[in-house]
Amino acid sequence: MFKAKISALGCYTPPGVLTNQDLEKMVDTNNQWIVERTGIVERHIAPPEMATSDMAVEAARAALDQRGIDASELDAIIVCTVTPDMLFPATACLVQDRLGAKRAWGFDLVAACSGFIYGLTTAAHLVSMGSHKKVLLIGADTMSRIIDYTDRSTCILFGDGAGAVLIEPTVEGETGFIDFHNLVDGSGGDYLKQPAGGSRMPATQETVEKRLHFVKQDGAQVFKYATRKMFESCRDLLARNNLTVADVGAFIPHQANRRIITAAAERLGISCDKVIIDIDRYGNTTAATIPLATRDALLCGKLKKGDLVVFAAVGAGYTVGANLWRWEM
Repeated sequence: MFKAKISALGCYTPPGVLTNQDLEKMVDTNNQWIVERTGIVERHIAPPEMATSDMAVEAARAALDQRGIDASELDAIIVCTVTPDMLFPATACLVQDRLGAKRAWGFDLVAACSGFIYGLTTAAHLVSMGSHKKVLLIGADTMSRIIDYTDRSTCILFGDGAGAVLIEPTVEGETGFIDFHNLVDGSGGDYLKQPAGGSRMPATQETVEKRLHFVKQDGAQVFKYATRKMFESCRDLLARNNLTVADVGAFIPHQANRRIITAAAERLGISCDKVIIDIDRYGNTTAATIPLATRDALLCGKLKKGDLVVFAAVGAGYTVGANLWRWEM
């Protein structure tokens, strides 16, 4: 068995910004309510001509440039997204072609807000088995395309963005990936979903008129479940590895709601200065939140080489994931 590490990181957010003040003009809401309930101040929105693959490619190129390698060296590409350019081919195929990654195979991974965590687990195992040397993992979502901007309960939450990491084998003296704790609870599937567009409810004039191709959410149910399971997954992962929150250098959670993050952190008992929160600038970018937050943690000095870092997320499905890594960049 080999060990896997994160060796490069790249991110991209589209230049357009939608502020809370902009939303006040679109729907019955106000800046104070949004900030108090979610912690969000603004979010980036892709222009009409930009798709998920476009943002994914930008983030991927940034990661490859940071590492100083060509896409031709990649063995696999995993794209975590719930907003693919189209149902098929996979967005990973489009990214592979744009990058010129001729040797790489790849696939899309659909786990909503837990997508990047599931992708980290998958990529780490591909590398740790020795079958892959360089796996590019991308989290990218254009959530603005599936948001109903007449629904004030959901339109305030989401933004667009992408992040990519390169997973490679460690060298002597490095630890990298340590462990994971992932699970699903399909009984919560009805509480956060995009009802139409699949085989259960194909697109028709009626589904379009009823706005069933947009995100639908039972906010109270999702909030309660996410707060509890984010705490439990991190607690159990640390306990299984004989670690405590005192050992953790940085806690990087999915950025869905500031109150979810702070509630989970308080239950864990982790110091607030170790908790990475940047939801105020991006909103919930689904699969992109964790790489974006990791980039910001590095920029502000809250994540340093050698730190023990815990990544965690809860998403539609329900999907739940937590990863434990030693940061080696």
